[in-house]
Amino acid sequence: MPRGLRPLLARDPKEAHRAATQIELFFDLVIVIAVAAVALSLHHGISAGHGAGLLVNFLALFVVIWWAWMNFTWFASSFDNGDALYILLTLGVMSGAIIFAGGVGSIAESMDFSFALVGWVIMRIGMIALWLRAAAANPGYRRTAVSYAVGIAVAQVLWCLFYLATPPGSPWFLTLYAAIFVVELLVPVLSERQGATPWHRHHLIERYGSLNLIMLGEVLVSVALMFSQFYEGHFEPALIGAAVSGLVIVFTLWALYFMETEQLDTSSLRRALVWGYGHIIVFASGALFAAGLGAVMDVAIGHSEIDAAQAARWAVAPVAGYLFGLWFIRERFRSGGLRAHLLLLGSVVMAGLAASGAPIWVAAAGLVAIAALRGIEGARRG
Repeated sequence: MPRGLRPLLARDPKEAHRAATQIELFFDLVIVIAVAAVALSLHHGISAGHGAGLLVNFLALFVVIWWAWMNFTWFASSFDNGDALYILLTLGVMSGAIIFAGGVGSIAESMDFSFALVGWVIMRIGMIALWLRAAAANPGYRRTAVSYAVGIAVAQVLWCLFYLATPPGSPWFLTLYAAIFVVELLVPVLSERQGATPWHRHHLIERYGSLNLIMLGEVLVSVALMFSQFYEGHFEPALIGAAVSGLVIVFTLWALYFMETEQLDTSSLRRALVWGYGHIIVFASGALFAAGLGAVMDVAIGHSEIDAAQAARWAVAPVAGYLFGLWFIRERFRSGGLRAHLLLLGSVVMAGLAASGAPIWVAAAGLVAIAALRGIEGARRG
């Protein structure tokens, strides 16, 4: 073999001390850019009074951003060998992703993918090449890898046909968009049935934790923007209260997620798919909370077309979603009793506060109480 080029052999799913690589962390920076752009677009839309109209666009784009990360992350967990060709193909995938990310802000307004589709095609070509390399080097996983490559190619052809045949204003646009994304979601499900790939449980736990930190980091950016208003002469009590409350909430969400080191406590493929796919609720809720906090800030400084109660709903509802997501992917599989369903009850409480338009500080206080009770219950069960 040429120097720096090795067969793309499967990794050991029980490999000790498996950690994220530098190229994986580099890939995450693309996600930071894309999520920041789509969250900022929604933030401005909420403050301008048409957040509801942009919410569907936000969700449609967010799942695509998340899916790009998912495709690469699960592949890397199984087949990353770090050789020169692997790095080059990964950089190609990243190049396509950054072209797509560059258009996210514009797409969120118009849903016209235009040049972003080119980025998506480049990205998928890279992923197909990676899967074909894995197929060539691993006879035991050949059918699975080829199934992934074919599935990704078919989905990409559907996206191209969709773009060419369906204008954004078409009544069928969102329906077809969702249908093609269902095809995307089915590719791993059907491919893994050909033979499960050797993904590494602890590696994926770390990778998902890193992406969650990115989402919570977007919230911290919103909180920092609130504090930056002090330098502009804004010392409104509502702004100070919202900034402090936002900080309390994001710290508590961080604690609720990371108080469990075993986010996925089994190697069952069925559970892994629920956990892996279900995280979209947690991730999207984090990004939505960041956008909602931005809207709360705009109301506090008088730069908004909506009132404080409306802005609070946009900030508190995602907290309910975050708690529900954690319950759905993790808590309901724990031991019975209050602990298994406390976060579900907490999500109901947060949803009620959001519906009533309660101030964000009330949600912060309620969330701290939920986290404290969750900690006490966890300690009691040992």
